[in-house]
Amino acid sequence: MQFVYFTITAVLLYVFSDWLLRQIEAKRGKPLPNRSLVFLVIIMVLAVGSFKVIELLSTP
Repeated sequence: MQFVYFTITAVLLYVFSDWLLRQIEAKRGKPLPNRSLVFLVIIMVLAVGSFKVIELLSTP
């Protein structure tokens, strides 16, 4: 069942990270020079935290 939780969370994190990056760029007024790197940092931080929470909640 963890596999399903991880998959759903990964999709939601991808969508949220993309939205967040677009919001940052909109506030800044121009695209970030290292857009891919910023996206990677955002999604990795969120993924590590949320996957750890899922792991802690789903282990008996």
